[in-house]
Amino acid sequence: MLDLKFIRENPDEVKKTLKDRGMEADVDELLCLDEERRELLSRAEELKHCRNTVSDEIGKLKRQEKDASGQIKEMKTASQKIKSLDAKVGDIDKTIRQLALNIPNMPHVSVPVGKSPQDNVEVRRWGEPPKFDFEPLSHRDIADALGIIDFRAASKLSGRGFALYRGLGAKLERALINFMLDLHTTKHGYTEVFPPFMVKRDCMVGTGQLPKLEEDMYRCEADDLFLIPTAEVPITNIHRDEILRAEDLPVYYCSYTACFRREAGSYGKETKGLVRVHQFDKVELVKFVKPETSYQELESLLREAEEVLQQLGLHYRVLSLCTADISFAAAKCYDLEVWAPGERRYLEVSSCSNFSDFQARRAGIRYRPEKGGGAKYVHTLNGSGIALPRTVVALLETYQQKDGSVPIPEVLRPYMGGLDRIEAQN
Repeated sequence: MLDLKFIRENPDEVKKTLKDRGMEADVDELLCLDEERRELLSRAEELKHCRNTVSDEIGKLKRQEKDASGQIKEMKTASQKIKSLDAKVGDIDKTIRQLALNIPNMPHVSVPVGKSPQDNVEVRRWGEPPKFDFEPLSHRDIADALGIIDFRAASKLSGRGFALYRGLGAKLERALINFMLDLHTTKHGYTEVFPPFMVKRDCMVGTGQLPKLEEDMYRCEADDLFLIPTAEVPITNIHRDEILRAEDLPVYYCSYTACFRREAGSYGKETKGLVRVHQFDKVELVKFVKPETSYQELESLLREAEEVLQQLGLHYRVLSLCTADISFAAAKCYDLEVWAPGERRYLEVSSCSNFSDFQARRAGIRYRPEKGGGAKYVHTLNGSGIALPRTVVALLETYQQKDGSVPIPEVLRPYMGGLDRIEAQN
């Protein structure tokens, strides 16, 4: 969340951010409550000073064996007023926090201002779209012909928006996960973690999914636990309410998890195949860094995610997201979009974001500077390194052959037991 002092001192800037993002939050109500809170605290402090003075007088009178009943009554009255004021401040604190939790992060100055995803700015492209001497098929037709993904069985089991991988399809999914984990841990310096797939409400608030996006989440009502929408949530919260040592920063974690999203409001939109699913696999990259290095760390995070696509030989582009398209918690975000020939469009497979201290304030993640002084909030970053469903879409559609087979990228062959292509089984 934003620092309350920053909101107090920069209300117009915060309101402009809301406008640029196309979001709403009641900044004026928050500021009115903040002013009321400070007035109540001031009155409470005056009463506490008065109570302390009267307490000293009572002590003197008792030592002199004089009547202190008037002063005792005065002190009790002051204590009751203080208790009442403290209760009002507590209620206002809760309301202020709820209002503050609905105010998004401030975009970095380099983020383009825009009104829709059409205003995102292309940064670069890598590789060339594949060319075919036949009409390329969609991943759905390819997977069905090869018998590697069974959407009908998945629908029977769980409904629309799920996939069941069979045989070499399941092996390909596992190969991609292991390849990415090995790349990020051995070359990029990440520590692998394998977290729970369900988290407490506080974790979802800490990373910014709640309260704004609760309807998009799967929740176990009896326990108030949420199925994770991304490994970002449990990994970032590993250090919730902790103070890290400056010398231990930066901290890099990577993780494979399944991810779960209801995609509320998207019924009927891209529901065929793997383009939009409710459960999917993803390898996630999370960083805890010092504030002064966070934007350099964002660029390196982006390059690390790009390397996955480069080693897979998939054509992609990098977009810098505009103010209307960056996530609620992000200060800056790049998207990686891979070309899917059968779909005839680019598909997002990774978002790499710098959240500045926004998540750290919500989750209470700080570090102790090397030169002393008070603890400061870390900057958190995360990126998909990368998400699998649309990567599988692009891989099947990019490498498809006229005979229906799909060659396996060389980097994945060791993870596929040396297999060099997927062919239909007779």
